Amino acid sequence: MSGADWRSESAYHDVKNAETVDLAWEWLRRDREYQKDFGALLSSRQSSVTDHFRRKWGLTFRG
Repeated sequence: MSGADWRSESAYHDVKNAETVDLAWEWLRRDREYQKDFGALLSSRQSSVTDHFRRKWGLTFRG
């Protein structure tokens, strides 16, 4: 789904099979504030995602 054109209905033919996490990611990745924060995280050259970033965006990562 991540490469889909959000304007095209045909690009989302698999949405019926999407799980909650898939839909949440599609929503989050389009959020301008998230994009800004993620860009700042990358440019800071952090070796890992910060606790603040995870809490702010409600992210959890499998260990």
